[in-house]
Amino acid sequence: MRMRKAVIPILILVNLLVSACKYIVLPAGLDTQSSIVSKGWSAVVTGVSQTTAGDLHVDLTIRNETAEWSMMKSVEGQPAVLTSGGEDYNCETIFVGTGGHRLAPGFQMRGYIGGTKVKPEVQLLYVECAGVQPAAGAKLAIDYVSYSGELNYYHQEEGEAKGTLKLNLDEIAADLTYPVFEPVEGLIQQPDLSILALSDNVINLLDVQRTPDGFEFKWQNTNPTEFALKIHIGNPPVIGSDGIIYGWYQIMDLVSTPLTPAGGTTEWSTTAAVPAEVTDCYILLSVESKNMRLYVNYAIDITDK
Repeated sequence: MRMRKAVIPILILVNLLVSACKYIVLPAGLDTQSSIVSKGWSAVVTGVSQTTAGDLHVDLTIRNETAEWSMMKSVEGQPAVLTSGGEDYNCETIFVGTGGHRLAPGFQMRGYIGGTKVKPEVQLLYVECAGVQPAAGAKLAIDYVSYSGELNYYHQEEGEAKGTLKLNLDEIAADLTYPVFEPVEGLIQQPDLSILALSDNVINLLDVQRTPDGFEFKWQNTNPTEFALKIHIGNPPVIGSDGIIYGWYQIMDLVSTPLTPAGGTTEWSTTAAVPAEVTDCYILLSVESKNMRLYVNYAIDITDK
C-alpha cells in the first residue's frame, strides 16, 4: 500500500511534465518529403554572353530538388571552374544562392533581393569568368553548400549538405516557368489556412492587397494561453512569375512583431515590394513553431492577386 501511494504522485508529476512539454503537430498534408526523393540542388543555364570588358557572363536558374525547404549558396572563397578547350579557368565572380531564404521544394529561382536593408537591390544569379571566351562543349562547375529542413536559430548548421552544380554551356534553357518547375503534392497551401504555431497559438492571413508598391498582408495571431506571447514570422518574402524572391532577408525574430495578450488576438501587417508585372505569386512563410526560434515553412498561394 505504501508503494502504491508513492507511485501515484510520481505518475501525476510525469503526466504534468508531458502535458507541459506538448508541442503542435502540423496539419496533415504538409509532409512533402515522402512524395519526392532528394536530388540536391541543380541549375540550368539561361544565357551566355560577353561583358563589355570581354569577360564570359553566364546567367543561371537554380532548382530545389532536395525534397525539403532549403537555403543554398556558393561556397565562399571558392571560385567556379570553367573547363573549355581542354583548359580549366577560375571564375571569381559568383552570385549563386537563395539570398538567405529557404526555397520550397520543386521551386526554381533566378534572383533575390540583395544590397542592404536601407538600399535593397535585385541580385540576379550569374557567374563571370575574366577574359575567357568559351569553346564548344565548355562546362562550368560551382561548389555549393545548402541547409535544408526547418530552421533552428540555435543550430543553423543542421541539414547541411555540400554539392557541385555542373552545367554545360551549350545547353541553354528557354521558356522557363517560374516559380514552380515540379509540383509537389500537398506543398501549396491556400490563404485561409490556420497555421498552428508555438504554444498552441494560431496564425491566420486575414487579407492580401495588391498595392502600387507590391503586396500588403494582414496577419492575426490567436493566443489561447494564460500568458502574453510574440509569435515571429518575420517579413515574409514573395516569389512569382519572374523567379525573383522579393524581400530582403533577415532572421524572423529580428523583425518587430506585436505581443498577443493572454487569451486574446492581435493583428499586424507586413509588406513585400514586388513589381506590378510579376504575377503567379506565392508567400514563402516561416512560422515560429514547436520550440522558440524554430521555424516551419509554408508556401501560400496568392496567384489570384
